[in-house]
Amino acid sequence: MLAVLRDRTYHRLFTAQIVALTGTGLATVALALLAYDLAGAEAGSVLGTALALKMTAYVAIAPAAGAMAGRLPRRALMVTADLVRAGVALFLPFVDQVWQVYALVFLLQSASAVFTPVFQAVIPDVLPEERDYTRALSLSRLAYDLESLVSPALAAALLSVMTYNWLFTGTMLGFLASAALVLSAALPVPAAHPAPRRTGSTFSRATAGTRLFLTVPRLRALLALNLAVAAAGAMVTVNTVVYVRDHLGLPESAVPLALGAYGAGSMAVALVLPRVLDRLPDRAVALPGALALAVIFAGLWAVTTAQSGSWRRTALLALWAAFGAACSLVLTPAGRLIRRSAPPEERTAAFAAQFSLSHSCWLVTYPLAGWLGAAAGLPSAVAALGGIALAASLLAVRLWPSRPVHVHTGLPAGHPHLVGARRVRAGRRHRHGGFDDGLHSHP
Repeated sequence: MLAVLRDRTYHRLFTAQIVALTGTGLATVALALLAYDLAGAEAGSVLGTALALKMTAYVAIAPAAGAMAGRLPRRALMVTADLVRAGVALFLPFVDQVWQVYALVFLLQSASAVFTPVFQAVIPDVLPEERDYTRALSLSRLAYDLESLVSPALAAALLSVMTYNWLFTGTMLGFLASAALVLSAALPVPAAHPAPRRTGSTFSRATAGTRLFLTVPRLRALLALNLAVAAAGAMVTVNTVVYVRDHLGLPESAVPLALGAYGAGSMAVALVLPRVLDRLPDRAVALPGALALAVIFAGLWAVTTAQSGSWRRTALLALWAAFGAACSLVLTPAGRLIRRSAPPEERTAAFAAQFSLSHSCWLVTYPLAGWLGAAAGLPSAVAALGGIALAASLLAVRLWPSRPVHVHTGLPAGHPHLVGARRVRAGRRHRHGGFDDGLHSHP
């Protein structure tokens, strides 16, 4: 897996991702402490609103970023986004009003919504071989999981010798380092397929990636898979502290242990998945992973409804690790799906759509996990989110054809072979080099 790091450009971009993620992790801890200083007992409400603003920025800004990426240099977009994030981190220690936190968090996450889809769209050009790209996706998954484990520990160590305001300085340095690394990387110019002339409105260009998702069968399935993953991830993120502290009566130190189990499960799968994907198609990996989420929810129901028993502690850790493993099975092949389903000139728009649409799912499941769990109890939250995961997984199985859809052109309207193909956009009916939209044409 580490062999792809021999590519100098990818090595620099991956390092940029690592330092930026570390900076983001430090900012997460510092923001929690800042919210407590500003709002006291209402800090949870402040952080909840900040999280909602984060998701709103992701959903609203990412499609616009995809539209801009076709007109602006990708390096300039990523460097500018990093500089904006560094500037926000510089100002955060000086805020003294809650509304200022909201404004800066929205600006910070808007810049992230620009950076991330462009970054994701660059990697297939840097690593054109699918085998290398698959390993890059696994490394990216590992980077996210390691950040969730390392950043809190690093923040705790730094807080032992400095105040939390200095953590924002670490965040700023991380984004500046990311900008420098991106600036130093020799990004390939996507010249194989020149960008098409776009004559539509700004709104039309911003929604081009979303329309692609609604056109290609397996990308429609990916939308459903995103919802299944969001249901599981929201349950873990929102209710881990409730399970550990209230349901099991464990100390605060057990919270990071439970979250670490989720990360460990995800990392274990990410390490072995490249070799698995060399032998199995994406469908044979992602769909079983999604269906497994419903089974894991059934196990969580047993733990949630059990009144007592020390076995519940071990079971919760095992279930959290299983959630992480199943989510990794679904998420890691997602980049390969988009790479195969979108022509090079539309990759950034497609990745922007994936970024926006997946976070739309989180915007639904986050409050559902929290509000339903608080109002009706954990069993109701487990039942609702488990039902969503099951329904979304079954929908993905139905939407993702096991064989390419055959679209016959040059036949008269109403011909039997055209049935079921009317929703296929005309410009998507042919295969272009390495671009495979999951459709098959027969002139």
